[in-house]
Amino acid sequence: MLRPALLALTAFTLASAALAQPVASPPPTKGTYTVDTNHTLVRWEVDHFGVTPYTGLFGDATGTLVLDTANPAATRVEITIPVSKVTTASAGLTAHLLRPGKDGGKPDFFGAAPADARFVSTKVEIMGQSVVITGNFTLNGITRPVTLETRFYGATKMPAAMGGKDNVGFEARTVIRRSEFGLNALIPMVSDEVRLQIIAAFEK
Repeated sequence: MLRPALLALTAFTLASAALAQPVASPPPTKGTYTVDTNHTLVRWEVDHFGVTPYTGLFGDATGTLVLDTANPAATRVEITIPVSKVTTASAGLTAHLLRPGKDGGKPDFFGAAPADARFVSTKVEIMGQSVVITGNFTLNGITRPVTLETRFYGATKMPAAMGGKDNVGFEARTVIRRSEFGLNALIPMVSDEVRLQIIAAFEK
């Protein structure tokens, strides 16, 4: 779950982040990358009754990044997140997120067979030391604009024994209101606002 200003999720491409912030690692190379599913995750956090933050994860993401280091505005990214793979530290809570509605009613959260979430970038801008990526985020069958504040994390060429591929990584953050995606259960005891941290690794 991700924030309209922040979650118009992925607007100035991940490529811009590399140009906006110098790092110790070499710059990424131009080209088309695919998501490294094993090293990409989305962390979400909600406020629980004003007592503690509570965190869960989405994994097994797939997608592509078309990175243009000479023209960051031409960079674009698409990421698909299988909501059915959500996990928390509590087996009971994870089951609650995915259980069907009672007596055929609407489920409290995602339900037993949730559609994948998806982000498709529409704009990439360099804003000071960060890259702002705007895009359309679809969750629970509802699509809304989201903006991601993104930073380039690093790039490397993997050793031959590990595939020898060029790898590049980014970190992005945003906030969404889950009620805007039809997920209203337990508000306000469990916050409407959901903070998202996206750790995205790509390889080519």
